[in-house]
Amino acid sequence: MTNNQGPAHKKDVTRRRVIMAGGAVVAAAGVGAGVVATASADEEKSTASGGTAGQGETCYRLTSETTEGPYYIDADKIRKDITEDKEGIPLTLRLKVIDSDTCKPLKKAAVDIWHCDALGIYSGYESMSQGGPGGGTPPSGAPTDAPTGVPTDAPSGTPTGTPPSGGTGGGGGHSEPTDDERYLRGTQLTDKHGYVEFTTVFPGWYQGRAVHIHTKVHVGGKMTDAGYEGGHTCHTGQFFFAESAVLDSAKEEPYSTSTTTRTTLTEDTIYDQSGVTGGLLKLSYRKGRMARGVTGSITMGVDPDETHDGTDL
Repeated sequence: MTNNQGPAHKKDVTRRRVIMAGGAVVAAAGVGAGVVATASADEEKSTASGGTAGQGETCYRLTSETTEGPYYIDADKIRKDITEDKEGIPLTLRLKVIDSDTCKPLKKAAVDIWHCDALGIYSGYESMSQGGPGGGTPPSGAPTDAPTGVPTDAPSGTPTGTPPSGGTGGGGGHSEPTDDERYLRGTQLTDKHGYVEFTTVFPGWYQGRAVHIHTKVHVGGKMTDAGYEGGHTCHTGQFFFAESAVLDSAKEEPYSTSTTTRTTLTEDTIYDQSGVTGGLLKLSYRKGRMARGVTGSITMGVDPDETHDGTDL
């Protein structure tokens, strides 16, 4: 996508709001005994200025502008199904985009999502990702040929300069792709009601980050033979998963084979702990049958006149 610079920030991002239709996720997955429906207990309600929320809908404030992280690729993969045969728990992700001032749906907005696979690997960055067997517990015991004593050429004094940072953990600047894989990445245009729906898999985890999905919303461009071109990025955020759902996923293969140390939702440095207002998805699945599939949904309130590309956070 060509991302031309849009208008400067003209409004406080804390005015962003979300409309959540009560019970909509459970209805989509089928109501009945044994259905698990996750939701935030601390959803912050507010009244949308000039809002036109439908009956049974409530406006919520959304403040989840986040970094895009190092693994974004402008792949222009216009598609609903982004799995490319990757193993994992089926996830149907239903997203809605609205104007934060009017609560009206934004049609023909381009929504990107991208995330790691069930073992924490990102397409395009397989050699750099922290997931998989490489992120497990280090071996115990000392090597039999470990050197002893103090090296004679050990440097003295205080080191200068900036110390190296740890793993990327989903933050930091952009990294150039290392391979041509593009699984678990895709873009769609919202319909006249502001909706897009993706078919993917429940993400796994990697060291330093809670389970999450990245997203961008682009407006003002148009679809061409080369993909979505022009316009600007009005929202960059991340979606998060309730801890109970992540624990349930860890019981299923291939997630159960991961030896990577997991970061919980409360330990994550990107998630702001604000529930739905911070990107926490509403999830629905059948208890004990999670392997059959999960439905997740959220509505993103954005200001289409703002520019938030996630590279300056």
